[in-house]
Amino acid sequence: VVSWGDPNLGGDCSAVQEQLKNVRQIQNTCGAFAAILADGSVVTWGNPGFGGDCSAVQNQLKNIQQVQATGYAFAAILADGSVVSWGERGNGGDCSAIQDKLMNVQKIQATGQAFAVIVTNGSVFAWGDRDWGGDCSAVQDQLKN
Repeated sequence: VVSWGDPNLGGDCSAVQEQLKNVRQIQNTCGAFAAILADGSVVTWGNPGFGGDCSAVQNQLKNIQQVQATGYAFAAILADGSVVSWGERGNGGDCSAIQDKLMNVQKIQATGQAFAVIVTNGSVFAWGDRDWGGDCSAVQDQLKN
């Protein structure tokens, strides 16, 4: 992987260059990048406020199947169907309020500041900025199948 541009916004990956081998997928926020490696781990770089520092959740980032990004945060689906998120808390980087619902996740999508997932039974759950779709509780009963 080679990066360029503003080093404060992910344009310099030299600090993690040696780890960027066998990259399977790269995702970006407005100021950071996350690379899924062939072994299912993740390497991040860029502005910590945009998800460029995943050290708080690094020990959970194993067997990653998919990474999605808002403008400010990342969320990863693990092989067991659970989700881990990091980055700006209010923009999707903190899924702890609905963590118990984030099981058997099949797909994840993002807006600029929120995430939504669909789980095996067809239910949809969301987190992040309410104005960007991070709260689907008003229509939760309609989000099935």
